[in-house]
Amino acid sequence: MYTRKTKNALTVFILMLVLAMAITACGGKNTNNTTNKPTEKPSDTTEGGTNAGAGDSALAQALKGDFKGKKVTMFGPFTDADEVKFNESIKAFEEKSGIDIAYEGSKEFEATISVRVNGGNAPDIADFPQPGLLKGFVGSGKVVDVKSFLSDEYLKKQYNQSWLDMATMKGASGDVMSGVWARSSVKSLVWYNKKAFAEAGYTVPKTWTELMALTDQIAKDGDPAWSIGIESGTATGWPATDWMEDIMLRTTTPENYDKWVSGELPFTDPVVKKAAEKMAEIWFNEDYVYGGKKSIATTSFGDAVKPLFDNPPKAWLHRQAGFITSFFPEGLTADDYDWFPMPAIDEQYGQPALISGDIYAMFNDRPEVRAVMEYFTTGESLKAWIQTGGVTAPMNDADPSWYPNDQERRMAEFVKTADTIRFDGSDLMPGAVGAGTFWKGMTDWVSGTVDLDTALKEIQSGWKK
Repeated sequence: MYTRKTKNALTVFILMLVLAMAITACGGKNTNNTTNKPTEKPSDTTEGGTNAGAGDSALAQALKGDFKGKKVTMFGPFTDADEVKFNESIKAFEEKSGIDIAYEGSKEFEATISVRVNGGNAPDIADFPQPGLLKGFVGSGKVVDVKSFLSDEYLKKQYNQSWLDMATMKGASGDVMSGVWARSSVKSLVWYNKKAFAEAGYTVPKTWTELMALTDQIAKDGDPAWSIGIESGTATGWPATDWMEDIMLRTTTPENYDKWVSGELPFTDPVVKKAAEKMAEIWFNEDYVYGGKKSIATTSFGDAVKPLFDNPPKAWLHRQAGFITSFFPEGLTADDYDWFPMPAIDEQYGQPALISGDIYAMFNDRPEVRAVMEYFTTGESLKAWIQTGGVTAPMNDADPSWYPNDQERRMAEFVKTADTIRFDGSDLMPGAVGAGTFWKGMTDWVSGTVDLDTALKEIQSGWKK
């Protein structure tokens, strides 16, 4: 026989059980490929700066072992040696957290990711080397907004504002922080033969005026200053687009650069033509370029740097990204070469840095996926890769001592302190333009097939495709 007290206790127990079941039903994990964003962003922060709500951040929980045995799938373009380096870079985190980051690399990433996402088989995280491809997924609401679990304060601590600007894309209902930046490469670099440069009495230019004076001085000394090549098989012309992008950043506002990349500022605009004409001051001067203008379109981009290291040098300067050291003649060490930033042209736009890189986007919202994404915002996630060389960290907390030589340490510092950082424009444009008419139009102009106005119209026509 139940007493009144027993009945009351039982009634309370049942009510609590029903309430608990209701809460569980509302707060269950999202196992589909749709975004499960919280209705409110928590405002509390942990020591590390991430939004933690009433407890630790997802990363802190992971490092305590809260997600041990969980699996996070990841899909991207890293294959062969890069895939090995990536897996090495995440190994320590996997061991500490117990989370298995199951990475799958594909050389057909660009085509495959669309099939997977649209077919309901999206990976938890995808690595996009071309942010332009990511924009479509963000616009359709299929990407988790990073700001749903990482605070503005934390993100600004980890990244220069330019990186955050580049990651901000238009979503279905407003701006979205589309992902977090990982591996990057600096493009605005001018390489030279360190020993020969010093022996000739040349000094590193700090301004565009000084750069042009040096170029002219080398010509008067009997050599062409620049070695330039844009041949790259079916991708012939891409090094010319890099030059244009670097000069655009130095002759107009970052806002105009962004409009140009998005198609709002046409190639036929005087602002773009001005950048091309500035580029032609070097490229089309027969005294300034090794082999003359006619050799540019037929010289392989990988071979173009080699004349700098002939004895004596046949050319003295080469503008290319940090990866070009892989094409240097065998036997060279970091003591044999160096670089300086492509100087500012108009002082009002400061010292910009053109970069390429990888942005990791999140498609499935679970605590362990949040933890991995947060881990990718830390320099520690790239430490092992940085130590092998060829990678620049976009995060502010990467230790300079991790870089294998002074040149790479300075690249990291250059990116960290640049007045403006912008992504490779052709990689942001639609493929019909960035990897189509832009490459071809620049090649046609440089090879003399068409004049500048015709080339710019040809490039602009790609936006209609």
